[in-house]
Amino acid sequence: MGRSMTIPSQQQLTVGPLLDEKGQLVQKGFATSLVRCYDRHAIKAGKTRIKEWDYYCICGEDTILALTIADNSYMGLDSVTLIDIPLRWQHTRSFMRAFPMGKTGFPATSTRGDVESSGKGYNLRFANDGRKRVLTVHVEDFFHGLPLEATVELTDEPHDSMVIATPFPNAPRHFYYNQKINCLSAGGQVVFDGQVREFKADSAMGVLDWGRGVWTYQNTWYWGSASGRVGSVPFGMNLGYGFGDTSAATENMLFYNGRAHKLEHVTFSIPMGAEGREDYVTPWKVKDNQGRLLLTFTPFLDRASRTGAVLIESDQHQVFGHFDGTVELDDGTGLEIRHLLGFAEKVKNRW
Repeated sequence: MGRSMTIPSQQQLTVGPLLDEKGQLVQKGFATSLVRCYDRHAIKAGKTRIKEWDYYCICGEDTILALTIADNSYMGLDSVTLIDIPLRWQHTRSFMRAFPMGKTGFPATSTRGDVESSGKGYNLRFANDGRKRVLTVHVEDFFHGLPLEATVELTDEPHDSMVIATPFPNAPRHFYYNQKINCLSAGGQVVFDGQVREFKADSAMGVLDWGRGVWTYQNTWYWGSASGRVGSVPFGMNLGYGFGDTSAATENMLFYNGRAHKLEHVTFSIPMGAEGREDYVTPWKVKDNQGRLLLTFTPFLDRASRTGAVLIESDQHQVFGHFDGTVELDDGTGLEIRHLLGFAEKVKNRW
């Protein structure tokens, strides 16, 4: 891991079970693979607080496809998002399931295993045989009565990924165990509205957000992700903060040619508009506290959504755009980032 070992605040996870006999994290910190073993049956917190999900975002030259299967115990949420980059158009179709309570059947690891969810008029399946991931989508009425079909194959998983075990303050049986796998080669197609949109494996890339945990009720997080190439070398970023106790480690990493380079703290500077509210479509500044990351994020689309009920509320801004600037790897090598496609988001949840 190079320089990361010299950052005092960044503690690395070792091999073993994730939770002890009390349902508390054995260790908090980061890793570059799932060295701690997740076991849903070891959780001792309230069963309605368990949240498990797989989220994939695939970015091509002119198309972005984002897919979610989530089991939040009292509510299942499956969604499909299609973005047309040149037209700056997007649509999301979401489907809710009542009280799945773990019946969705997520694998305990990301290395292999399948998960599938379906309901009236739709089916999502994420298959993983340990060598490749095949994502298949069927939505009968995606937009204005038009169906959507998609098949995407993800391969060439890099050696390193971002893994973090995060506790929550004053909630010893609450935790978030998360893996982000950047720079997955993506090949396949989306068929919608008479068009066949291709993902070419030599240019399109995907990211997996693999999440398992017991969450507290109210949270705000910031997350940014991008995968592409610097020259001909695969390069990716996972940047995030805002929830939980990150005193042992943050989730900030760069990925270059399949290897991780650890950052400490990162901040997103979202411009404020005339009314004193965040202006998500004006360029942001993204930087770290060590002078190794200095980026401008230029948005082209704010995928905003807000839902509210008596006990559940969500205010989300997932903003897609391009990153430009400079980064520094663990060995001091500097890289220039130009027009790297990705997203940055701010999400507030009461859930």
